[in-house]
Amino acid sequence: MKEDYYDILGVSKGATAAEIKKAYRKKAIEFHPDKNPGDYKAEEMFKKAAEAYEVLSDPDKRAKYDQFGHAAFEGGAGFGGGGMNMEDIFSQFGDIFGSAFGGGFGGFGGFGGGQRRVKGSNLRIRVKLTLEEVANGVEKKVKVRRKVKAEGVTYKTCTTCNGTGQVTKIANTILGRMQTSTTCNTCGGSGQIIDNRPSGADAQGLKAEEETVSIKIPPGVEDSMQLKVTGKGNEAPGNGIPGDLLVAIETVEHDTLKREGDNLHYDLYISFSEAVLGSSKEIDAVGGKVRIKLEPGIQSGKILRLRGKGISSLNGYGSGDLLVHVNVWTPKELNKEQKEFFEKMQNDDNFAPKPEKSDKSFFEKVKDMFS
Repeated sequence: MKEDYYDILGVSKGATAAEIKKAYRKKAIEFHPDKNPGDYKAEEMFKKAAEAYEVLSDPDKRAKYDQFGHAAFEGGAGFGGGGMNMEDIFSQFGDIFGSAFGGGFGGFGGFGGGQRRVKGSNLRIRVKLTLEEVANGVEKKVKVRRKVKAEGVTYKTCTTCNGTGQVTKIANTILGRMQTSTTCNTCGGSGQIIDNRPSGADAQGLKAEEETVSIKIPPGVEDSMQLKVTGKGNEAPGNGIPGDLLVAIETVEHDTLKREGDNLHYDLYISFSEAVLGSSKEIDAVGGKVRIKLEPGIQSGKILRLRGKGISSLNGYGSGDLLVHVNVWTPKELNKEQKEFFEKMQNDDNFAPKPEKSDKSFFEKVKDMFS
């Protein structure tokens, strides 16, 4: 079972953004590879701390984590934290260490000021899902136009920064000599510049190509959630690492079923005769049609609960229910014979309302729905 992100950083669930950042910096310095060369456990803790910080430092990701736990980042294409490598960590969070390691460092394989590995830009797409796909999970294949290294492109070490990706400047101030490091403008921080540029490639040696990407979407996702497919964004020049493909979920409204969390709602309209005599009805469910039995004398407003017929929980805790709301349809027009019948029944004791204690009020039914 995965460790809780708050426990990894040693903060409470109510911690502020500043407290989370401070806790991450402390952990990252403690387990930094420069301080623990060859220590596999320290490297794993370093990665875990970065993964926890990536989620908890982002308000949207933190809200999803607080609601769904680790399940919000699972299902093939995660929502953010899982599977971070050293390149991800140093490209995203390098500035958090400040001067703890000599004023910055490069990517994985060059911690103490070595060559920095830049990351390609992310791509964003929107995927529409039916309610059935949301309920069961689905694998979608989408066409993505992304930048990749052109065939035959070669790179060489940037002469401006000598392959470090950074340019150091020293300025004399009233406080003394101040040293600052900035991203190299010549290579954009990659430490490499293009040597051979094939026909059709841009200034970075990249070329746009269409690729079919498979996206595994877990059951229970919600509208506006965002999945991440690692490494399927634009590639970076030189020895950089690819960006990610960010997939925004959009759910298509169902004709008869309405979603509320993991539960589904269905409005069933029946005739007065069906309510009096009882009936058998076929209704929609995400797994296909299901047949339900209506007992004679069923009242309008009755809610029938079909357990486990709702949406699979994103956190893996089973499935919601299908709530069938029974509505007795009152005819608006009657013929002479029908009207005479109901006129005779006006004073009939059997037609007089006689609610029992077991017949719950509207407010009690609403309370039961959310309990």
